[in-house]
Amino acid sequence: MAGMTESDLEEAALSWFQELGYSILHGPDIAPGELLSERASYSDTLLTSRFHSSLTKINPTLSAEVIDEAIRILNRIEHPYFSANNHRFHQFLVNGILVEHQKDGRAVTDYVSLIDSGNLENNDWLVVNQFTVIENNHHRRPDMVVFINGLPLGVIELKNPADENATIRDAFKQIETYKAEISSLFIYNEVNVISDGTEAKAGTISSNLERFMPWKTLDGINPAPAGLPQLEVLIKGMFNKERFLDLMRHFVVFELHEKGNIKKMAGYHQYHAVQKAIESTVSAIKGDKRAGIVWHTQGSGKSLTMMFYAGKLVLHPTMANPTLLVLTDRNDLDDQLFGTFSACHELLRQTPVQAGNRSHLRELLKVASGGVVFTTIQKFMPPEAVPSSQPSPSGRGRSEAEGEGEGRMPLLSDRRNIVVIADEAHRSQYDFMDGFARHLRDALPNASFIGFTATPIEKSDRSTPAVFGNYVDVYDIHQAILDGATLPIYYEARLAKLDLKEEEKPKIDPEFEEVTEGEEESVKKKLKSRWARIEALVGAEKRVHLVAKDIVDHFEKRLEAIDGKGMIVGMSRRICVNLYNAIIALRPNWESADDDKGFLKVVMTGSATDPVNWQRHIRNKERREKLGDYFKDDKKTFKLVIVRDMWLTGFDVPSLHTMYIDKPMKDHSLMQAIARVNRVFKDKQGGLIVDYLGIAHELKKALSEYSERDRDQAGIPQEVAVGILLEKFEIMKGIFHGFDYQPFFRGTAAERVRVIPAALDFLLSLQDGKNRFMKVVTDLSRAFALAVPNEKALAIREEIGFFHAIRAALVKNTEGPGQHPEDLDTSIQQIVSRAVSSEQVIDIFSAAGLKKPDLSILSEEFLAEVRDYPHKNLALELLRKLINDEIKLTSKRNLVQSRSFAEMLEKTILQYHNRAIEAAEVIEELIRLAREMKDAHKRGENLGLSEDELALYDALETNDSAVKVLGDDTLREIAHELVRTIRQNVNIDWTVKENIRAKMRTLVKRILRKYGYPPDKQEKATQTVMEQAELLCKDWAG
Repeated sequence: MAGMTESDLEEAALSWFQELGYSILHGPDIAPGELLSERASYSDTLLTSRFHSSLTKINPTLSAEVIDEAIRILNRIEHPYFSANNHRFHQFLVNGILVEHQKDGRAVTDYVSLIDSGNLENNDWLVVNQFTVIENNHHRRPDMVVFINGLPLGVIELKNPADENATIRDAFKQIETYKAEISSLFIYNEVNVISDGTEAKAGTISSNLERFMPWKTLDGINPAPAGLPQLEVLIKGMFNKERFLDLMRHFVVFELHEKGNIKKMAGYHQYHAVQKAIESTVSAIKGDKRAGIVWHTQGSGKSLTMMFYAGKLVLHPTMANPTLLVLTDRNDLDDQLFGTFSACHELLRQTPVQAGNRSHLRELLKVASGGVVFTTIQKFMPPEAVPSSQPSPSGRGRSEAEGEGEGRMPLLSDRRNIVVIADEAHRSQYDFMDGFARHLRDALPNASFIGFTATPIEKSDRSTPAVFGNYVDVYDIHQAILDGATLPIYYEARLAKLDLKEEEKPKIDPEFEEVTEGEEESVKKKLKSRWARIEALVGAEKRVHLVAKDIVDHFEKRLEAIDGKGMIVGMSRRICVNLYNAIIALRPNWESADDDKGFLKVVMTGSATDPVNWQRHIRNKERREKLGDYFKDDKKTFKLVIVRDMWLTGFDVPSLHTMYIDKPMKDHSLMQAIARVNRVFKDKQGGLIVDYLGIAHELKKALSEYSERDRDQAGIPQEVAVGILLEKFEIMKGIFHGFDYQPFFRGTAAERVRVIPAALDFLLSLQDGKNRFMKVVTDLSRAFALAVPNEKALAIREEIGFFHAIRAALVKNTEGPGQHPEDLDTSIQQIVSRAVSSEQVIDIFSAAGLKKPDLSILSEEFLAEVRDYPHKNLALELLRKLINDEIKLTSKRNLVQSRSFAEMLEKTILQYHNRAIEAAEVIEELIRLAREMKDAHKRGENLGLSEDELALYDALETNDSAVKVLGDDTLREIAHELVRTIRQNVNIDWTVKENIRAKMRTLVKRILRKYGYPPDKQEKATQTVMEQAELLCKDWAG
């Protein structure tokens, strides 16, 4: 049986490009010195002749001198950093190269286009495989390079699909090596693709591995069929000629930062959402002015999607140089979004402007055309409106006149090519019911409206669709997690035990809900007595100290498991300051007066009239922005921040993994806040929300607006993570079954040191022991990071530390698969054996009397626990998975046995799915199956057969008549002789050479005839033995 190779994957990829209309050439055929050579030297990365011919064809009105000068300008891109060179090239690719020259005695300028975006077939489309580049004595040969008009715009690196040690990570590292050693190839690079045959992802020269993303659709409407290879979907979805040119022209941005440029390309969900949004906007201008709503979940790049939309819309011919008005409901959100657009202003072909006040806004909107204007909704108040002493229910301080329809906004512009882009388009955000929608319409009667949101529109909300229209595109939590764009969010309830009467404890009730929206000052004016009473309970000195101690203990244990950041959300500025003081009293070394130093900070606004002890925490806008940069930098010591309202929306910190909520929150505000912890970062497996006020009800209520599959990915009880951890732990203990590593914990220093090599020897003696261990220890580390500081996680911390010591030794002595050393710093920093417990804070599930599962894989104790476990469906699923994993392991050695067990498992699960038996009965069936599997492992010993001989014995025993005729003794003899014969005749490539396979079949049949195996069953037995032999020979021949 022929195996899949890297060459097979490369050949398939080339065929998919060919289907798209690309020409295909083999690198060695066009190498320097060859008859069909297309470059003078291996250091040349441009296909110069194709490039020159293409420019002449694309720019027919320009002279040869102008074309030559454009090529010279392109070749003179020489910045010390290749990322800057790449940025300059991208500008040329999108805008053309400006050439100054003399014409008829006068100086003129012309743009030389590198790509013909108007006529696809006027371009030269080519893919070259095995393209060797030599630079500074480095010889490198990328698997495939995509050329357009001779420009190497894409690099594709593949890894062998059949080699479990050749991973997509290795392909990424290969790209990184190319960037370092043959950087000239990447001056022109727009996209890099990596694939191991199973996964396929694309990224830019700035993308780390976590930011290489899949492409999941061929047409942008439907997900790709499940059976299609990911690489085929990516190639046909992204490299479709029209789509690829569109991506490069409209969907690549360089975010300009002090530390350098970051190049980003739209993901498939962003690209297709923008296409739909542009189409709906153009239609809306001629129709009802409602361009629709784009719902892209938190963390999936919504701000960039808005940026791509704006960048493409301003160039749309139908829009005739439109004015874009970007609308938010808070100043800090306006600043954040404005910052994103400003950093990517090249895509807009203009610099966005932020309206400073109402008069400035009116001035900006009275232009004849063009402009990208940022403002808050509050600036659309009529001139005569004055603040009311009775704010609206949202707490945003509207005038009474507005609510009654007395104030009118003056006409600012009646142009039809004005588009209002609302960020977080919700009734509760913009209070359309309270009149702002009318004010917008009064000011801009012919404008079109489009909304972008990270949370779904509430089912009861009728006014938001009335303003914006229906959903144009949806990218939900579930899909984002599947794509690796975001991570799941776990939930842990920790209710502080207060020495207060029950009626004095803060509770989430209707009164409480009334103070969950709006700015603190507005809330005080609105419900001063209620707010003060609840704030006093939450901020009681004893309670604050209790919460402070618990946060310190909890977060320190989190940092032991995974490096990163934490955020505390307090109810009021007073509580935030007091909580800071209580924490610093416990950890004085966390404090620093310098903004760029210290572990803990409070981020809040204020004024000189605030109490003196608050002043150190009150910073101006510039200092707050700098502090935000420090918090985003995972190398800074600033690890923990206390906020009230700031940084809860639109503030991305990928390394943020834990949020402590001590503030009543609800609806989309709650969902937006908790999504701060769902960003992808290195090997972070998820975010954790720690609840000190009992917001579980509000979380469930907020999630009710989402689909069922989304609800399964947010607010996951931390007990699920604990269950996963214990499952992985028992698998690891199973690997070490028969090896006593307890001296590592209780022995002398010398005994501890001796345990490590002995453990390594034991692992390496096991069948596939090294690979199995490396995978499980990686899974164990990630699960521990999610589960800590649960007491069951802490109870096994010592043993996890031992497994990591073994892993470190294994990495030093052998090169194993799985997690790479450079990522270890975020998995387990230090796992120490301190006994930690908190009697002052209780877990809500423990308080409710719910038992947390303690699973031991396939042990009798585990089987007994499963039988008695109250959550039968969860127990069934865990047991099914464990058995299935064991079957997969067995299938690598014993074909017949694994098939038998797989059939039994499938039959049992099918009965359950068909409701023929209940979950409890399925568990009993699976327990019986688990015991049979355990007994099966002992059969070889009882029969006097090795593991290899037993596998062939089982292959022969499938024939009942053979067993009756020959008996066990003869079948054992046949198995012995088959193993000897096959071992003597096997070589590395016997499975792909038909003559050797034929010889092997003859030898097998000869042995069967020799022992009188029933003739009518010999052919089937021979086939089964051959299949089993191939499995065994993968090990023997290796």
